[in-house]
Amino acid sequence: DLNSLSKGRFVMGLGSQIQPHITKRFSMPWSDPAKRMREFILAMRAIWSCWYEGELLNFRGDYYTHSLMTPMFTPTDNTYGAPRVILAAVGPLMTQVAGEVADGVILHAFTTEKYLREVTLPALEKGLAASGRSRENFEISYPGFVVTGRTEEEFNATKAAVCKQIAFYGSTPAYKPVLAVHGWGDLQLELNRLSKVGQWDAMGALITDEILDQFALVGETDVAVNLFKQRFGDVVDRTTANFAARDANHQQEIMQKLKAS
Repeated sequence: DLNSLSKGRFVMGLGSQIQPHITKRFSMPWSDPAKRMREFILAMRAIWSCWYEGELLNFRGDYYTHSLMTPMFTPTDNTYGAPRVILAAVGPLMTQVAGEVADGVILHAFTTEKYLREVTLPALEKGLAASGRSRENFEISYPGFVVTGRTEEEFNATKAAVCKQIAFYGSTPAYKPVLAVHGWGDLQLELNRLSKVGQWDAMGALITDEILDQFALVGETDVAVNLFKQRFGDVVDRTTANFAARDANHQQEIMQKLKAS
């Protein structure tokens, strides 16, 4: 329905989340996230092939089985076919799955250029090679952190907010490898300890300017835009406007300059 209403522009976004959210927040079981996600997407594509190409539905995997599809549940009013599938990924296994079975990947904002080039891209290439596809047919989306402002007060407020967010993500054990690439693995342990006692403000204070500069585009608007182009211009195909700029007009200005660059 969404793909039909959007005239084929709908994109199916998927992500496994991390174990604590699945088990403690949603009270659901957790196992083999990358393997399950790969099979889930393949199963979904098998259903779509049944709907839009008339193939017999007979998907049987280790986690999912789909062998029944009646005319009552087969859509007949969507002329746009199946939507594209974009998979959120941080670790190399899930990233490889994205390259193998998805149409694109959504990178975490908690990603640095170094991690992207040394970990993410090799995993993507491995997945693409497994599916016999090239990078030209695959989309990389990166939300990123931007620290900027029209005034010093606005800049400092944005900086503090982004430092807190980086610290929040950095406290997650699953994201430790991102910090470890830079030799900051021990920081994750301290952030995790502070998160368990609710010391959120103290966590943000541990994000030094050196760390911030690796995770965020810091500077006046033109500087931030140029940094984005320098770091990711040859890799990233899409970004979002989820920036910490308080001024909506300023946020729009950033996006317009990114488009123009």
